Amino acid sequence: MDDSVYIGLGSNLGDRMKNLRTAAERIGESESVIAASRVYESPPWGNEAQPMFLNAAIKIGTERDPHGLLSSLLDIEDDMGRKRDAPFGPRTIDLDILLYKDLILKSKNLRIPHPRMKFRAFVLGPLCDIDPDKEHPESQKTMKDMLGEVGSSGLNYFGRLLV
Repeated sequence: MDDSVYIGLGSNLGDRMKNLRTAAERIGESESVIAASRVYESPPWGNEAQPMFLNAAIKIGTERDPHGLLSSLLDIEDDMGRKRDAPFGPRTIDLDILLYKDLILKSKNLRIPHPRMKFRAFVLGPLCDIDPDKEHPESQKTMKDMLGEVGSSGLNYFGRLLV
């Protein structure tokens, strides 16, 4: 069984790189950060009339259950000024549980694996940095294979998350 948990990070408001780094540091205060992807700039998804995003992913070890982890991530978002004004709208920080061990979970407020990750190069690219051979628990496709299916156009290297 894989004990790894993968978190997606995104920001398109304010100092985007600082927002990603602050969120990763905050997560690291309570969880064990094992690996971090590079940071990529990409166009917005779902609502194109907003600034470009920076995206990254981290691999963590946690003792929290999925709902406890989600609660912790939502607290970080709130502390960092995240507003939930519109679906797919601009945000200072967005933290998503992408994969939690090999779990498949479908509850009212949490779905794991993240239901739209397989369509998003800005999620799959960072995951490939960390673990390209990690398999999606539903499709059994690797992150590398899924990125190959969606392509990586529009995904541009921006910098390093952890310095």
